[in-house]
Amino acid sequence: MIYDTANEWNEATHKRVLLFGMSGLGKTRISSILREGGWFHYSVDYRIGTRYLGEAIADNFKREAMKVPLLRELLLSDSVRIASNITFDNLAPLSTWLGKPGDPALGGLPFDEYRRRQAQHREAEIDAMLDAPRFIQRAHDIYGYRNFICDTSGSICEVVNPENRVDPVLSVLSRHLLLVWIEGSDDHTAALIQRFDRAPKPMYYRAEFLLDCWNTYLAETGRMPGAVDPDAFVRWTYARALAHRQPRYAAMAAHWGLRVSADDVARVQSPGDFAGLIADAIAARASQAA
Repeated sequence: MIYDTANEWNEATHKRVLLFGMSGLGKTRISSILREGGWFHYSVDYRIGTRYLGEAIADNFKREAMKVPLLRELLLSDSVRIASNITFDNLAPLSTWLGKPGDPALGGLPFDEYRRRQAQHREAEIDAMLDAPRFIQRAHDIYGYRNFICDTSGSICEVVNPENRVDPVLSVLSRHLLLVWIEGSDDHTAALIQRFDRAPKPMYYRAEFLLDCWNTYLAETGRMPGAVDPDAFVRWTYARALAHRQPRYAAMAAHWGLRVSADDVARVQSPGDFAGLIADAIAARASQAA
């Protein structure tokens, strides 16, 4: 870790942290608090949706607009411009592009197209994370930021191998940032599942996991691929995805960083609170290792 002791962290004039964990446990809330407190906020999802998949997202919007006669005419005459308005707090353009597999009449994508977009997202997420060190330098050299928070996608654990001590992504990130897992409890998991049931959203899945879930779902329901309810499939998959990710997050924390509880994160209201939380977590890890 780039800070071996709580004292090193407390005295550091440049604090650099990467938060990871399931969406909904506080990564973006904490990052927003730190941004307002003078930290540079690097959002991996925002970077994915602007730098790496921005053109694909806009093309998807245009493809749909071309189905509407009025918009088709305006697009072909270059009379209107269609673009994504993705923000740190609104990633809907990215998730809409990623989509869900199943019945086209219900908004689903053919499974092969869905897998193609999943593969594109994987490459974009890796590239966006590997951009973080360059943004640390840019944030300091151009804007004078000394502190840097990297707000990662919930799927970070799906695109790295935390058991590989020379993983190419984690090796780079850990040389520049302190990796911190926001660990949820069973109660948090239950709350996340309930929230997802109310508003199922597209997600990135590890390719092998996705294929296994898809084949199992088809076998259990007896549905043909083109007749699958997209929302029903992602609801069915979500709890399995949480269980699949948990040990991968834990391995990232064990081998590459440290962990803090989601309950403790929820109590953070200022950069000072956050600095204290991280100092305590570093001290706890050092104590366990002694």
